[in-house]
Amino acid sequence: MIDARVFDDISNTLGKLLPPGVSDMKDDFEHNAKATLQSALGKLDLVTREEFDVQSEVLLNTRRQLKELEERIQQLEASLPTSSSTGG
Repeated sequence: MIDARVFDDISNTLGKLLPPGVSDMKDDFEHNAKATLQSALGKLDLVTREEFDVQSEVLLNTRRQLKELEERIQQLEASLPTSSSTGG
């Protein structure tokens, strides 16, 4: 999940964008902005960078193994005797 400090930073930044006349609403606005961001991002199917990197490595290993198996199959097929008759 995303670090809670990110939400705090974003809501604080949004709060600073408010005009000076509404500074008394700043805390309420920041709280609501943070809650809205957390809710919206919570609905997304996100993964951490670490999880992404792990899955990328798994995918690379799987591709490597698939390539090796394809090469082995080609070698085995090439070593099979070819039949000159079609059977029957």
